[in-house]
Amino acid sequence: MPHAFEVAPSGRAKCRGCTRAIAKGELRFGERMPNPFGEGEMTAWFHPACAACKRPEPFLEALASAGTVPEDAEALAEEARRGLEHRRLVRVDGAGRAPTGRARCRACRERIDKDALRIDLCFHEEGRFAPAGFVHARCAEAYFGTGDVLARVRRFRPDLDDELLDELRVALASARP
Repeated sequence: MPHAFEVAPSGRAKCRGCTRAIAKGELRFGERMPNPFGEGEMTAWFHPACAACKRPEPFLEALASAGTVPEDAEALAEEARRGLEHRRLVRVDGAGRAPTGRARCRACRERIDKDALRIDLCFHEEGRFAPAGFVHARCAEAYFGTGDVLARVRRFRPDLDDELLDELRVALASARP
C-alpha cells in the first residue's frame, strides 16, 4: 500500500514529527513502511507540514500520486524539496537553551556552554525519531548548508517565547559560514 493523504477519522493518532495529536477531520499524511516489530507493514501518521519537513521523499511521492492533497500543497512541496537539497535540514527538531555545559556541537565539536542557544537534532531510524544531539545556533549554516531553519524550529517547538526566537534569529544571522 502506498503512502497516502486522508482525513483523520478520529482524534487518537499522534503526529510522529511533532508528537501533537492529529485532530478528527484534519488531513493527515500516512507513511507506509515495513513493521520493525513484526511482519507486515505499518503506517506512521504525520501532519502534512511535519511530513514535508521530516520525511520529504515519501511526502513528495504521495503528493505526486494522491487524489486528496493539502490546500497548501505547493508550499509544502517546496519545503520538502529544500529538505532534499539540504539533507541535514530534516534533522531539525526544535531549539532552546542548553541546561548544562556537557553537550558538544555536531558541527564544530566544541562544547555548548550552559544557557547557550542550540538547535536540537533527531534522526529517523527504523520508523522512529531518535534524539541525535545539538548544534550551536551560530553553527547552523555550516551544519545544515542553510541558515534558514527558523520556520522548522518554530514548527517543532511552538512553545518558544518571542524573546528567545529573536535571539535565535540574531544568532542565525551571525552564523559561521
